[in-house]
Amino acid sequence: MKHTKVRDLLNSTTTLQEVNAKGWVRTFRNNQFIALNDGSTINNIQCVVDFENTPEETLKRITTGAAVSVIGTLVESKGAGQKYEIQVNKLEILGDSDAEKFPMQPKKHSLEFLRENAHLRVRTNAFGAIMRVRSVLSYAVHSYFQQKGFVYVNTPIITGADAEGAGEMFQVTSLPLDNLPKNEEGNIDFKKDFFGKHTNLTVSGQLEGETFAMALGQIYTFGPTFRAENSNTSRHLAEFWMIEPEVAFNDLDDNMDLAEDFIQYVIKYALDNCKDDLAFLEGRLLEEEKSKPQAERSEMALLEKLNFVLENNFKRVSYTEAIDILRDSTPNKKKKFQYLINEWGADLQSEHERFLVEKHFKCPVILYDYPANIKAFYMRLNDNTEPGRETVRAMDILFPGIGEIVGGSEREERYDVLVEKMEKLGIDKEELYWYLDTRRFGSATHAGFGLGFERLVLFVTGMTNIRDVIPFPRTPGSAEF
Repeated sequence: MKHTKVRDLLNSTTTLQEVNAKGWVRTFRNNQFIALNDGSTINNIQCVVDFENTPEETLKRITTGAAVSVIGTLVESKGAGQKYEIQVNKLEILGDSDAEKFPMQPKKHSLEFLRENAHLRVRTNAFGAIMRVRSVLSYAVHSYFQQKGFVYVNTPIITGADAEGAGEMFQVTSLPLDNLPKNEEGNIDFKKDFFGKHTNLTVSGQLEGETFAMALGQIYTFGPTFRAENSNTSRHLAEFWMIEPEVAFNDLDDNMDLAEDFIQYVIKYALDNCKDDLAFLEGRLLEEEKSKPQAERSEMALLEKLNFVLENNFKRVSYTEAIDILRDSTPNKKKKFQYLINEWGADLQSEHERFLVEKHFKCPVILYDYPANIKAFYMRLNDNTEPGRETVRAMDILFPGIGEIVGGSEREERYDVLVEKMEKLGIDKEELYWYLDTRRFGSATHAGFGLGFERLVLFVTGMTNIRDVIPFPRTPGSAEF
């Protein structure tokens, strides 16, 4: 008999039918009531066992974590909290779970303990919910861009280019590490390496994406990216997923419109399609915040916060205006900021971004026109900026609880200006000849942005540590599983 998903059984419109359900035991009480979950929904279905006619040996094997198959009649439930239950006629233990050893017992576990057991944590309500929401958001990303006629491009994971100029990249080599070949200057001879040159894992697919946008009009990438930043914070991962649209003929205003529309679409999609999971995560967050001082608690519950983003336009503020606000702010004057804002040109930290969003404007904020010297070489230089205060057509979207969630810009489409910037920064023009070709042959205004997918999942689920929204987090000193 083919088994039916628990989600479909709970949404059934007919009863008194014989059904087969398979899943894992969450709890078993009074030798009679199994709470069965198969991962299709956060909700369990109650399976009522005829314990008087079930062998004692079988009852003993119904433990938390055990995989079971039940065949029985779907009936309206007499108990509170569930619509239907299964009156079990036949029970089969598919896989035992030693109750003494199984770590995911039905009790509250610390998030640190669950990270140490990342291979099993998805069996808990919280992580089942998070990963289902992540899956739905992932689908929504593709759905949005495909509906708008964007072309999905798979940019390379192994690259010779450093898109951000950050230098914090994982090197890729097949050279023998205990006997590295050297050239005449005594440096490592990468010509003898697999690719015949020095290569890394990508930090961004943007540069390659731009070449496709200049032929296909509008493209997006959605893939894994890597950064070897030795940062052990709740906001950083060494391996993460990036969404990077790139659109020919778009300027900065178009770019801001696209990013705002995109974010609102995927959040609404999650709200419409993850109701039970998000309701559970909202309750989890409220419970967790009870132990925090009032000042540290969220001003809005999770669902209220998500709807707030949908119902409010993002506030657009120039970097210069933001610096004036921050310089005159109470936390800056009272030296409460860890990094004080004293002058124009300062690179904004997470504390400044969150102050602007959470305390000053109380809504998502798009900052634009940043100082050129704190942004990447490919961002378009603004015309008519005063010497020493040059700005670029950059934008960052700031969200409550997260800080920066999107970074983007209008790209520098003028060949000579781009070459001059690369020379100033010591970026090898020969290495990026192919990127410069897009400016030599049919160049045009174009723009794009990058959104860190895990930061989006963090925001939508209400979690506070980015390691809890990716299946197997990769962080400094940890590549378990």
